[in-house]
Amino acid sequence: MFDCIVVGAGPAGGTAAYHLAKRGRSVLVLEKEALPRYKPCSGGVSPAIAQWFDFDFSPVISRKVNSIRYTWKLGDPVNATLNTPEPMWMVQRDRFDEYLMQQAQQAGAKLQDATAVTGIEFKGNHWQVNTTAGTLEAKYLIAADGAKGSMAKWLGFKERKTRMGAVMEAPQAIGNTAQFDFGMLKNGFIWNLPKAEGFSAGTASFRGDDRTDFNAALSKYAKEAGFNTSGAQIYTHPIVFWDGDQTLHTENAVLAGEAAAIVDPMTAEGIRPSMYSGMKAAEAIDQSLNGDQSALAQYTETIQREWGSDMVWAQRLANLFYRVPGIGYKVGVKRPTATDRLGKIMCGEMRYADVANRALKRLGGGLIPGMGG
Repeated sequence: MFDCIVVGAGPAGGTAAYHLAKRGRSVLVLEKEALPRYKPCSGGVSPAIAQWFDFDFSPVISRKVNSIRYTWKLGDPVNATLNTPEPMWMVQRDRFDEYLMQQAQQAGAKLQDATAVTGIEFKGNHWQVNTTAGTLEAKYLIAADGAKGSMAKWLGFKERKTRMGAVMEAPQAIGNTAQFDFGMLKNGFIWNLPKAEGFSAGTASFRGDDRTDFNAALSKYAKEAGFNTSGAQIYTHPIVFWDGDQTLHTENAVLAGEAAAIVDPMTAEGIRPSMYSGMKAAEAIDQSLNGDQSALAQYTETIQREWGSDMVWAQRLANLFYRVPGIGYKVGVKRPTATDRLGKIMCGEMRYADVANRALKRLGGGLIPGMGG
């Protein structure tokens, strides 16, 4: 019997496994796909994650970017520099996730990939996990199987509301600048992140109805921007944005990553919060194994306090910004301080609450993002 079984080998699951193994716990990660596996994701990672690990991510950083370009319908450009201690990292998720799992394995975690979980059952004081490769047992579970996973439902949590996103992966390089285009997509924007291997253009629906044809939107964007998309592929995928405080723990189990609806509803940033939740989930499981009966409840409280409370502001900003994006672009994105503050938010140096308060003072009650003051 394992101390903990982690379901899902993405950023949340890999992080949880690493930190549990470092604490001497017996941990098994179950992943339905064979690693490395493709994951629809634009692959922008905040360098702030480095503080949570004692190894170097350099082998899987495809490119570092601090040059940013914003446009409104591909015009009215704003060029800026990201003034953060470390540039943003661009990664390929297949390599990034596998590398993180390799670090967890070196710390003592076990991985069983190409193994799907088919059901779970609580047996008095431990979990029985049924898989395509047989039955396993663990004292605790971490559900980190993403937006499409079944673990949250099987654990009795209410259904998470998903929205749709899409990623275009193209093998042609486009330089060293990350681009963010507003105005071409209703209720969202398009981001374009450069990699050493090409570029990833992504988008999502942040509010309102969810009927956008993302394939057509990304194809139109790439064509009008003049990008070479020969060999490009477009993948659609569900996203679960933070939508208010939710309970993230139950009997001997917690949710982490997108299974915990951890994605930023303003920017769609998901990797940093997923890894944060994985780290905190590992801490909670470890404390519970040591006899702290309140540890799992404290995990929920920690995520709500350290992430969810700020996502309330992010959601308010998103609801207004994506309703009137033209105004938001003019009075928010185009402000000289916008990129600096967005970078600080993504690096954990500033919170949305700080941005919203400044915007409230400047606009007399209007919540326009981009970062006020």
